[in-house]
Amino acid sequence: MAETASSKNGPRDRRRAVLCGAMLTWLLAPAAAGAEGLDSGDTAWMLTSTALVLSMTIPGLALFYGGLVRTKNVLSVLMQCFALAAVMTLVWVVWGYSLAFDTGGMEAGVTNAASFVGGLDKALLRGVGIDALTGTVPETVFVTFQLTFAIITPALIVGAFAERMKFSAMLLFMVVWVTVVYAPICHMTWSGDGAFFWDLGILDFAGGTVVHINSGVAALVAALVIGKRRGYPDTLIPPHSLVITVIGASMLWVGWFGFNAGSALAADGAAGMAMLVTQAATAAAAAAWMVVEWIKHGKASVLGVVTGAVGGMVAITPASGSVGPLGAIAIGAAAGVLCFLGATTLKQRLGYDDSLDVFGVHGIGGMAGAILTGVFAAESLGGQGFAGTAAGVTHTMGSQVWAQIVGVLVTTIYCAVLSFVILKAVDAVIGLRVDEEEEDRGLDISLHNEQGYYSEV
Repeated sequence: MAETASSKNGPRDRRRAVLCGAMLTWLLAPAAAGAEGLDSGDTAWMLTSTALVLSMTIPGLALFYGGLVRTKNVLSVLMQCFALAAVMTLVWVVWGYSLAFDTGGMEAGVTNAASFVGGLDKALLRGVGIDALTGTVPETVFVTFQLTFAIITPALIVGAFAERMKFSAMLLFMVVWVTVVYAPICHMTWSGDGAFFWDLGILDFAGGTVVHINSGVAALVAALVIGKRRGYPDTLIPPHSLVITVIGASMLWVGWFGFNAGSALAADGAAGMAMLVTQAATAAAAAAWMVVEWIKHGKASVLGVVTGAVGGMVAITPASGSVGPLGAIAIGAAAGVLCFLGATTLKQRLGYDDSLDVFGVHGIGGMAGAILTGVFAAESLGGQGFAGTAAGVTHTMGSQVWAQIVGVLVTTIYCAVLSFVILKAVDAVIGLRVDEEEEDRGLDISLHNEQGYYSEV
């Protein structure tokens, strides 16, 4: 690990590591002192987890979203996800990782600029060499693992404005958004002693606030700023291939084990429990959505069950290091119902066009999971116990829930305001939306001069 982190932060206790995200405990451990050294088993698991999380975006999310849009726009969605994997890699290596994980100037219990965003001491991965360690794994592996999170978060937002946003505008928006929204929230949550959310004892094991609330809120703002698709809601706009969507959802389910269990940064019991509760919550949410839809509409849909499963994965993400199987099932079931209502009733009543229900699933699922983490972390409910604060006080259930709500509110407000400003700025510079003719022709032909499907002559 880098000297800036190791010289300013001592090792944290293992219980706190499980509660608040073992990834950052290991990140801040003094690897330079050689207290643990490289562990080949942990490293192998983290290499595997990194590949799993990357597969969540390409091809998992790309296929999930690609099947949900119309035939004339399938390539545009695949292109957006694939291009973001490339562009976000460069952003993360050049400055993103430093803004998120540079810990210079941080001190437990002291709130200053370094509590909200890192500096540029690790820009271009300065100091991240072949021998640098993050706990028991190479720091290069940790950098790449975190990179996959920085890839999928903006890619999730793509679903909100699918079929109508300029490709150039999307790229510009995402580069700025990851820099000024994602990186600071990541820093506040996971960079250790002195970070704003960390010192409050907010529990977010694998990205409920950092990934899902962030992307869900940005998605809602984008949908509102860009406006509705032509014809929506009067014209029926069905998915062009639920087969492709199910394949994508299945890949997301498998990849999510890397997302959550990989966040333990070790091949240990914490990773095993994170894997178990991820499976349980996903199953509970899929079943809950299916039952609610069955009751309301008389039939259970394929689109519904896979969307419910994703909602369960989202909701368990912040809780995966803090709750047991009982809590996972409860959180998953709640997410299945709440995400169903968010993607149907709420969306219809408010009239916004979040094309692929990013806010309904990731925003609402992320908020529900973050808050319920404060309940089901209780040892009496099978959890690992509550977190401590910078003042050395261990939360009760009430104070932990309140801390979780604070995290949700701060993330929501910060993300909403900055996302709106960035979108308006991009619109003023190059415009956000394709023209009506391009939208009618489809973005595949209009923006990329290609088609996903060709009819035989």
